[in-house]
Amino acid sequence: MAARAFIVANTKLLPVPLVPEISLHLAEETLPIWRKTEDELARINLPPPYWAFAWAGGQALARYVLDQPHLVAGRRVLDLGAGSGLVAIAAAKAGAASVLAADIDGFAIAAIGLNAEANGLALNLSDGDLLAASPAHHDVVLIGDLFYERALAERVLAYIDTVRRRHTLVLVGDPGRGYFPRHRFDAIARYQVPVTRELEDAEIKRTAVWRLA
Repeated sequence: MAARAFIVANTKLLPVPLVPEISLHLAEETLPIWRKTEDELARINLPPPYWAFAWAGGQALARYVLDQPHLVAGRRVLDLGAGSGLVAIAAAKAGAASVLAADIDGFAIAAIGLNAEANGLALNLSDGDLLAASPAHHDVVLIGDLFYERALAERVLAYIDTVRRRHTLVLVGDPGRGYFPRHRFDAIARYQVPVTRELEDAEIKRTAVWRLA
């Protein structure tokens, strides 16, 4: 409950720029909520509160899923590294039979719950490290903005290679972050995504949805 109260007190429920059908509890500034998160947890040098922002890859992927609902309708969907839950919410709105939103950050899990409720939806949640275990079976795996660190990118790619052998559909939303192996993927949709300059190097981020080549 403390995490939920913290999120409500430090964010605003706002429509997502590229996906205005969905509203999320979002921070309007980066540094204040980052510092408050450190104070709340009594820890310093925490990573950014990824759950408090609508990142470019997640926005693009959510937009694509809503515009191509047949890809997830009636299917079991995993949103890996879900953050705010934006992509998971899009999948649920597009008619997925079930949606699992997974993130190892407890604040993200609280934010996803709040965001799902704000959009009149119910999602399954997991705070376990799904990259550390044998993948459960999902029909579709959606991944937004997880290629920002080398070690994480390598683990995500190994997970993708495993589920691909099960004929799972894997879609990635990514603007070309430093450790995204674009040579392994084909771009299937491109977007100009409004983002905050505090987090990105531009106010409009060229972003793509990718599928394994």
